[in-house]
Amino acid sequence: MSVTVINKKPGTHFSGPVGVGSGGVQVVTDSVTLTAADNGSNLVLGDAAPGTITLPAVTNTGFRCRVYTGFAITSNAVLASAEGDNMEGSLIVAGAVVTVDAADQINFVNTADNIGDYVEVFSDGTYWHVFGNALTTGGLTATG
Repeated sequence: MSVTVINKKPGTHFSGPVGVGSGGVQVVTDSVTLTAADNGSNLVLGDAAPGTITLPAVTNTGFRCRVYTGFAITSNAVLASAEGDNMEGSLIVAGAVVTVDAADQINFVNTADNIGDYVEVFSDGTYWHVFGNALTTGGLTATG
């Protein structure tokens, strides 16, 4: 996994092992598969070609993370469901609502990305509930 922790919450105390999901900001520079330990992560696409971020199994009820564009990406970045066709919700793209219906991935599109575009996902054990925001038309897309 190519993840760098760049910011931890000061004064935070943990019991047990601390994974990358401990609430800091993680910069993603290569494809990565998240695990339950990554719950609560704030992931920043920090490379021109950040690859694919694969979510853990949707059965990880309560899992939540946010993915932000933090770099002018030169190839599409993908947030993918491990099982496929279980992402539901909406994206606000250039002020218009884009439906996410039985999608298996959310795409950060390199030709329309803007630093600060983001997608948040949350698992209820059956679906990945998705909400995101992109400044430019076509900046985020959902595919199934």
